[in-house]
Amino acid sequence: MAEMFRSIIEPLQTSAAVKSVFGEAVTAQGKTVIPVARIGYGFGGSSGSKGEGGGGGVGATPVGVFEVTETGTRFVPLNEKRNLLLSGLAGLCLGFAWARLRR
Repeated sequence: MAEMFRSIIEPLQTSAAVKSVFGEAVTAQGKTVIPVARIGYGFGGSSGSKGEGGGGGVGATPVGVFEVTETGTRFVPLNEKRNLLLSGLAGLCLGFAWARLRR
């Protein structure tokens, strides 16, 4: 079982680099823009009388950019209203799915 988890976790560890969270900087017209993302990792596994199994994954969600100029640095978040709308829509869909499964 330990070997199975090791085979799941090792590829995820190699993808956990600074460039995964802070993308490549782009410089133009006196500004440097650095994209920022939220990275999430998940994995799981089980074993039983019929065998072992497991899996893992990684996901990235853009959250904004850092804007660097001669006068200063600021963080510019992505539209939070969009995130709220998407979260509400996802909750609504999950609610309908749950109600359907209960029938």
